[in-house]
Amino acid sequence: MTMRIRFIVPMIALFPMMAGAASKAQSELNEVLRAKADAVRGAELFAQCTACHGADGNGETRGSTPRIAGQHYRVLAKQLVDFRFGKRWDFRMEGMADKHHLETPQDIADVSVYITGLTRPGNRGIGSGEFQIEGSRIYFAHCQSCHGQDADGDSLRGIPRLGGQHYAYLMRQMYDAVDGRRMTLPRLHSQRIAPLDFEQVRAVSDFLSRIGWLPDGAEQNATQE
Repeated sequence: MTMRIRFIVPMIALFPMMAGAASKAQSELNEVLRAKADAVRGAELFAQCTACHGADGNGETRGSTPRIAGQHYRVLAKQLVDFRFGKRWDFRMEGMADKHHLETPQDIADVSVYITGLTRPGNRGIGSGEFQIEGSRIYFAHCQSCHGQDADGDSLRGIPRLGGQHYAYLMRQMYDAVDGRRMTLPRLHSQRIAPLDFEQVRAVSDFLSRIGWLPDGAEQNATQE
């Protein structure tokens, strides 16, 4: 009993600090969303992001970094603020979102508006295709109501675009949601993903990664017609 009390007291003492950090994060996000974003300046700031996300913002097909090109402005801004205040965890992004790289809310606004304007023709990582029909069934039953029929998300509501995201990245984010490593995601995500087995998570990820995808060579042929 004594050990439990000793453990609980420090945790309770942290609550005001956590609430304060959340308040500061929301305040900064509000500043970002009020800013008049400058895409030209954002392009200059994005130069420090290309080592991981690529010059076109399409990330790595293995899913170690996501496709961020064309993602909604509000989504990008919120993720950068979350990394900045420790509300989302990734040692690379926590370092890049700090005030040594993005000094002000204006910087976040500028780089976010540049990224959202990038086109999405780049390669993407996909699964085997074996379970994509099952993945579409699961998606439309459990995810469509928020993320939309084409998994385009919602810019005004800050719901991310999932269609065309890398397969491996999608899988990892789903497991992170269930394991509590994505603290800012609504609880609804973990509730809906937790009952899925490995094959079902793989199926949904493969389905989403293939939205807008064309087989090798078909994309080039389509642009020539």
